[in-house]
Amino acid sequence: MAADTTRRFTVSLPDPLMDEMDRRLVSGGYDSRSELVRDLVRGRLADRKWEQEGGEVHGVLTIAYDHHRRGLKDRLHRIQHDHYVHVLCTTHVHLDHDTCLETIVLKGTAGEIERMALSMAGLKGVTFSELTRAALAGL
Repeated sequence: MAADTTRRFTVSLPDPLMDEMDRRLVSGGYDSRSELVRDLVRGRLADRKWEQEGGEVHGVLTIAYDHHRRGLKDRLHRIQHDHYVHVLCTTHVHLDHDTCLETIVLKGTAGEIERMALSMAGLKGVTFSELTRAALAGL
């Protein structure tokens, strides 16, 4: 079967679950139930890929930090250089006089990326840290 072929199937859901799905459909801006279901399936497959140690995945680490904290930028850079994770790109934004926000796009194994994210999150002066997991699910 070609990769761009679409197949239909029927799913039966209890009313409360269907109602919740329809609420997500509207609040998420989806055009159809099919789009919502495809998105949910892709998300679950990406989660599974992260659970399987060894495969290559991608992630986006978002951190906010006090840029006046002495030595913090150097420690953040050292962590990025010391971990065996590919830093694909970073974006740096000044939120206010004291706070910087960075997004760091990463490629590596799930374990490598998570260890790097944890080591950065634990630094004094980092006020926010969140890792967004992404993986190609082959779809």
